[in-house]
Amino acid sequence: MRSAGSNCLSIIMLNKPSRMPSVSKFSSLASNESVIPEFARRLSKKEKRKNRRGKQNAIFNQFPFPYHEEITCVVDDIANLGYGVCKVDISHLQNNTKFDTSNNKWVILVPTVLPGEEILVRIYKNHKSYSEADLVRVITPSPDRIKPKCQYFNICGGCQYQMAPLDLQRKWKRNQVKDVFTKIGKLDFNSSGSGTSAWSTLPNIEVDECIGTSHEYEYRTKLTPHYDSPKAIEDLKIGFQRRGTKSMIDIEQCIIASKPITRKYITMRKQIKTDMIENGIPKKGSTLLFREGTHEYVEMDHNKFIKQQVKDTLFSFKAGEFFQNNAYVLPLMVDKVIEALKGDNCNYFIDTYCGSGLFSLTAYKHFIKCYGVEISAPAIDAAKDTAIANNITNVEFLQGSSEKIFNNVKDLNLNINETAVLIDPPRKGCDEQFLSQLSDFQPKKIVYVSCDPSTQARDTRYILDCGKGYKIRSITPVDLFPQTRHIENIVCFVRD
Repeated sequence: MRSAGSNCLSIIMLNKPSRMPSVSKFSSLASNESVIPEFARRLSKKEKRKNRRGKQNAIFNQFPFPYHEEITCVVDDIANLGYGVCKVDISHLQNNTKFDTSNNKWVILVPTVLPGEEILVRIYKNHKSYSEADLVRVITPSPDRIKPKCQYFNICGGCQYQMAPLDLQRKWKRNQVKDVFTKIGKLDFNSSGSGTSAWSTLPNIEVDECIGTSHEYEYRTKLTPHYDSPKAIEDLKIGFQRRGTKSMIDIEQCIIASKPITRKYITMRKQIKTDMIENGIPKKGSTLLFREGTHEYVEMDHNKFIKQQVKDTLFSFKAGEFFQNNAYVLPLMVDKVIEALKGDNCNYFIDTYCGSGLFSLTAYKHFIKCYGVEISAPAIDAAKDTAIANNITNVEFLQGSSEKIFNNVKDLNLNINETAVLIDPPRKGCDEQFLSQLSDFQPKKIVYVSCDPSTQARDTRYILDCGKGYKIRSITPVDLFPQTRHIENIVCFVRD
């Protein structure tokens, strides 16, 4: 556990990461179950059915706290997954050798709290080196605490930060990026310019301020609520998953969704219920799609095309295809990516994991030739159509996995000293094969856009250690998703 001092950010690293580790997931959810006595280690079938967290082991691990024990503690940090981190003294339990009690402090993770708050929590799960707990009440609130605007905030899993002002959320996110690059990426932000630090030739590098707009709510241009098939009409729940579970909550309105989507969603909720009354309850539930395009048009069919304007380019893509869904912040992020890509005599741009061509079709003016690579055939078709519709003639799109891109790129005979490569992989990051091929290709610049700074930090370490002379020029967090823990992050590498 690394603390970020006064910035109150922590990165949870409870398991030693493998070469390509996944991000740890934690669950948390309010529960109204009765307290189980300490001696009742095995949960009854009735109790397991009542457990609203879904699957739970039949045997509850009693160390170091009994099930549903209530504890008063103080929030020390905010972890990278949005949970408050409390540390309690368990030195009196040092004789238990099955668990990690080496530092006398035991971590308890709690949702919807702020650093410095004194809180009462209820334990619901003990792991090898930490516990998870529900928040019972805040005893001493932080002066930074504000009232969440959403009535579902304490139970819905969609948002984590509505109890904090937007500027504080962005401070957390900036410092989370710094912390994860320090701990996972093994970077030294305090380098003086000497020694073997990854920062030794760029001693003045810092993580930029987290950029965003003033739009705190009503910003999402895509929403995917769900409903299960109910036993009776009155049991119908259309909405999102309860925090930390797969059970559904009936959500009348999501306040981070755009106004056009909200209007359509309210109408569809009524229509679905009416259809069930008239035609009967379906055997299966469904996940709905609401995608907003230009002129406040909302599409629900995954295969229908929708348009979205980003800077000077009007994009056309299938509603079910991936496309960033904050129209306010997206132009700012695109500007930062273009700023990182252009210059340094880079005349060629390779856009890997390009999707519908967001970056190549907005950065094309700064390059002689751009190439976009994407495995999804519908996305490539959409990108080609967008290029034609916008009279963009210097961008070529290739279908195929990014891991195989460099086999095709070699045939292009590009000058690597004039080439910039953008990588924008899924949350899991890049695999080692791709990173090896990327470093062997040796482009002048690499710009890495990620929705998971943890895997990005891991891949950053690989790029810096590949022996091709890459250094970091900038690190810029982007707040695409206010009220949530999610961060987009942009890292620019330049080869000596």
